[in-house]
Amino acid sequence: MTTFTLLVLVVVAALVFDFINGFHDTANAIATVVSTGVLKARTAVLFAAVLNLVGAFMGTAVASTIGKDLLDPNVVSQHLVFAALIGAIVWNLLTWWFGIPSSSSHALVGGLVGAAVTVAGPGSIQAAGVEKVLAALVLSPIGGFGAAFVSMIGVTWAVRRIPPTRINVVFRRLQLLSSGFMALSHGTNDAQKSMGVITMALLSYHGTETVGGKFPVPTWVVVSCAVAMGLGTAMGGWRIIHTMGSKIFKLRPIHGCVAETAAASVIQFASVLGVPTSTTHCITSAIMGAGATTRLSAVSWGVTRRILWAWVLTIPASALCSAGVHELMLLAGI
Repeated sequence: MTTFTLLVLVVVAALVFDFINGFHDTANAIATVVSTGVLKARTAVLFAAVLNLVGAFMGTAVASTIGKDLLDPNVVSQHLVFAALIGAIVWNLLTWWFGIPSSSSHALVGGLVGAAVTVAGPGSIQAAGVEKVLAALVLSPIGGFGAAFVSMIGVTWAVRRIPPTRINVVFRRLQLLSSGFMALSHGTNDAQKSMGVITMALLSYHGTETVGGKFPVPTWVVVSCAVAMGLGTAMGGWRIIHTMGSKIFKLRPIHGCVAETAAASVIQFASVLGVPTSTTHCITSAIMGAGATTRLSAVSWGVTRRILWAWVLTIPASALCSAGVHELMLLAGI
């Protein structure tokens, strides 16, 4: 198989990953707005798809981090990138099948690390870059929980004298804005991850690392990743929508609005800094934070524990998947 043919397969795999990411993470933007009855499911999915598409055009800082800060450029090859993407895709599909809101970001990072270690050993990992990403992946759900918890307390106090029926009417309308903000933020952060991987593969193919010290993401890569993300979101990951919308906490419009706004704010802040974060972790933890203000027992901690296990296992599991894929490629002579 020629290097160019493998490059084409890498691009296709990255777009498939982006499509599955959108499909897998539809729940991030619309689970709350569907569960509270603000929008019908199909309308909410299309609404999120359009805003995911728009968000994907809002910068490339995250793509730069994924593409040049995680791995030693000298070890990056089409084989490595392809194995990483397939490992991440396998894990995403497994967690989708079981309806578990796992992180596509964790899966991609795990896939890249697992493939790189298999190819060139632990020395191929840029520790500073990985530590930066891991710190963000740990801190972002804490930020989502804390922001939603504090915001929920403040909002509840602010509307304490307003009749509950009026509160529901107001926040049902506001949820249209908050769910849109969440969808836009998801597109901004998550679509860039595939952009970074494709550009990494392109630079490896051409034998260059950066251009003028920058990490150039071609326009066609931005457009194709944006479209793939939007189409995936339009398909809707119904199993995960059900888990996030009703199994963690029985949401009302006020909780959904606060959770989405808090999570989207954390994600946008990370995107500005060029840090890939987990949109899934942010919104899930924000739902927990909003629900915990009612009473701790209102949150379904049994379901939460299952989600937390998926969070912990995603990086090592996707790393093992990508390592296995790479070994199979060698056996097959690819």
